[in-house]
Amino acid sequence: MSDEYPDTDTLLKMYACMWRIRHFEEAAGRLYKQGLIKGGIHAGIGQEAVAVGVAFALQPGDWFASTHRGHSHHIAAGADLNRLMAEVRAKETGWCHGRGGSMHVAAFEVGSLGAYPVVGAGIPIALGAALTQKMRGTDRVAVTYFGDGALGQGTLYECLNLASIWKLPVLFMCENNHFAVATSYEDSSAVRDLLSLAKTFNLPGIKVDGQEVLAVHAAAGEAIARARRGGGPTLVEADTYRFEGHYFGEPQVYRTREEVEEKRRSRDPIPLFEKLLLEKGVAESRQLRSLAEAAAQQVDQALKFAEESPSPLAESSGDYVYA
Repeated sequence: MSDEYPDTDTLLKMYACMWRIRHFEEAAGRLYKQGLIKGGIHAGIGQEAVAVGVAFALQPGDWFASTHRGHSHHIAAGADLNRLMAEVRAKETGWCHGRGGSMHVAAFEVGSLGAYPVVGAGIPIALGAALTQKMRGTDRVAVTYFGDGALGQGTLYECLNLASIWKLPVLFMCENNHFAVATSYEDSSAVRDLLSLAKTFNLPGIKVDGQEVLAVHAAAGEAIARARRGGGPTLVEADTYRFEGHYFGEPQVYRTREEVEEKRRSRDPIPLFEKLLLEKGVAESRQLRSLAEAAAQQVDQALKFAEESPSPLAESSGDYVYA
């Protein structure tokens, strides 16, 4: 690979991480269908390149605010799979002692400020973290992930404006998967060009192919480095696609099965990355297959850990509650 790419070790770690995310979410889907997960599960299968591309550009001490579709963000940041699976299963050994579940997980140890099922709710949280770091004089940055559905939330525009005025070290990372629940991006937003928002609020904007992990990594790396230097915020739009419904079990009447299958065949980020690694001679097929199998084994272990973990006791319902 050329100097413009990460080193070989990092590339293989990124590849393995994408498989950990994929296997984890597929396993969560199976659990949900078996009735072993209460509440909804929102998978980002097909969007792994965004989480991995961004996370591998961050450093220890940086922060991120996630969304209801946030397993990938946490896994890419290094969250322990056992504790994450236990949290999804509402077990005491989970990151939030089973109180958060899939849509509310937080893991401060890896920089997570929490997942927020309310659309756009994590944006001001990340802004606060960025302001804190600036006031403390550090070079730490914050990332806020949000989908195209957040374009309907006023908090996004308020935070873009404030971050630009104060030059806060924050990356606005839009995962544009083209559907806000069941409504297409084209039908729900008058803004056709997301980068026009960057121009409106006087900050840089970058659009990137969200299925190409190295393209995301380069764009995020540029934005994060700029924020670290004191250059202020950046808006990055990753054009991506979710292969599952808004949640597991959703009927998906708003798009055809043929459309989804075509995207799976042509735009799956893992085979796209694998093809690049093979073409560039980074690894052989056998090595990549071994990494994928190891990721599956790690998820199997997480499933076992979660199954064997205790559920919270009813009398402990008031524990770990803060005001």
